[in-house]
Amino acid sequence: MAKVVLKGSKRVSLPGARDLAPADSTERMEVTVIVRCRAAGDLKSRVASLASGNRSPNFMSREEFAKAHGAEAADLSAVRAFANAHGLQVLQEHAARRTVVLSGTVAQFCAAFAVQLHRMGHAGGTYRGRTGEIRLPPELDGIVEAVLGLDNRPQARAHFRVRPGDANSRAASPPSVSFTPTQIAQLYGFPDGGGDGECVALIELGGGYRQADLDTYFARLGLSSPTVVAVSVDKGKNSPTGDGNGPDGEVMLDVEVVGAIAPKAKIAVYFAPNTDAGFLDAITTAVHDTTNKPSVISISWGAPESSWTAQAMTAMDEAFQAAAALGVTVCTASGDNGSSDGAAGGGDHVDFPASSSFALACGGTSLHATQTAIESETVWNGGASGGASGGGISNFFPLPTWQKGLSARNSQGQSVPLTMRGVPDVAGDADPATGYDVRVDGTDTVIGGTSAVAPLWAALIARINGIKGKPAGFLNPQLYASPGALRDVTQGDNGDFDAVAGWDACTGLGSPNGKSLSGVL
Repeated sequence: MAKVVLKGSKRVSLPGARDLAPADSTERMEVTVIVRCRAAGDLKSRVASLASGNRSPNFMSREEFAKAHGAEAADLSAVRAFANAHGLQVLQEHAARRTVVLSGTVAQFCAAFAVQLHRMGHAGGTYRGRTGEIRLPPELDGIVEAVLGLDNRPQARAHFRVRPGDANSRAASPPSVSFTPTQIAQLYGFPDGGGDGECVALIELGGGYRQADLDTYFARLGLSSPTVVAVSVDKGKNSPTGDGNGPDGEVMLDVEVVGAIAPKAKIAVYFAPNTDAGFLDAITTAVHDTTNKPSVISISWGAPESSWTAQAMTAMDEAFQAAAALGVTVCTASGDNGSSDGAAGGGDHVDFPASSSFALACGGTSLHATQTAIESETVWNGGASGGASGGGISNFFPLPTWQKGLSARNSQGQSVPLTMRGVPDVAGDADPATGYDVRVDGTDTVIGGTSAVAPLWAALIARINGIKGKPAGFLNPQLYASPGALRDVTQGDNGDFDAVAGWDACTGLGSPNGKSLSGVL
């Protein structure tokens, strides 16, 4: 029988990529298959209730979720039968994650999913790519929701910036203002606490950390090194590159910000390949981790919505909905390239996964302060090469209930009513010129970017969770209902959008007012 198109699977080549040759037919590869949710209507109702601001439903345990909404045994069996028919090996099955990982050769996967794979060249190197749509046999239609990993192009970038002129940076000399994460927490009035009993998950798509650096860094802050564990996903691992401008800068920034502000929380670092499959697998592994049980997830990687397939964005958004049902807060960086998000072809774009309605999207500010008090705070915008807070209006995700009635103001001074999801939700210090003192690969340096804001908020939430003795969970509706609990940022722009009183597409509702937020949550 004729195969059917997998909805949302259409891929196009990276801008400027060229076809070098057909992919090696004998190359072995792994592919992630996502199957449908059990009792999807019940989960949708639960999540909709949370999105409306209803706090009465109890959060589910991971075990309860797996039983109620994990993959049906019959669906997993159907994927196994399909794999066997095409000579593919089932490497992994996880019912709660609704995930089956298959292994085989390029030739086997091309035949199984009716695709053509090619070796593609682009500015960053080469990748195994496909164009067009994936096709499934009729018996899997409606069962399989996503097939990821056939194409292994780099999917995301880390949203951090080393301060110009600082160690590892080749640009001009920097200003002298910088802060330790603990100073930032004090300036924002974070409530006392160390994140006792909590676990913060960090999603990393490359690089690594060195324990010696962590020990040196935290000793200088007068703190004991936090408990940090590395979790391997899809053969990803803690692999420091020695390049502070590379992914090590992201990993160390995340660990050091969370570890300084929530020193008593465990930090679980999920390392995965930088592909759409690796990214999703890292997130679902963290969400459903019954060993480390994170209550907060921090994600500082992303890319413009236009660079993702619809199936990948939908699958990741569903993972965030699962996190909401479990009481897990997901903090994401909104991007470092202003209203364009650095997308090819110009125009306004927002970053994903920050644009998911079930993520707390974290934008960036420039924070001017003494060591004890904030003097002023504006939108982070360092110009064309200096970076700026990502933000704007999604082209993919619908307007969430808690953003109804809001507008963005564009650079022409016009009010643009939101008809789709607006980004970001909140903000925090991200300007490298007012950045964070960190240690990367044996060197002390200063780093900014919205990459710093996601772990900053994650650490704040871990503190609040530890104080309250229960998880804050999906908190967007509560924040939008209590905007006075944040520090409104009303000056500056991120390119095509201006800051205004109240929510805006540069800094969202504003930066943290820690003690007020603790009361609201």
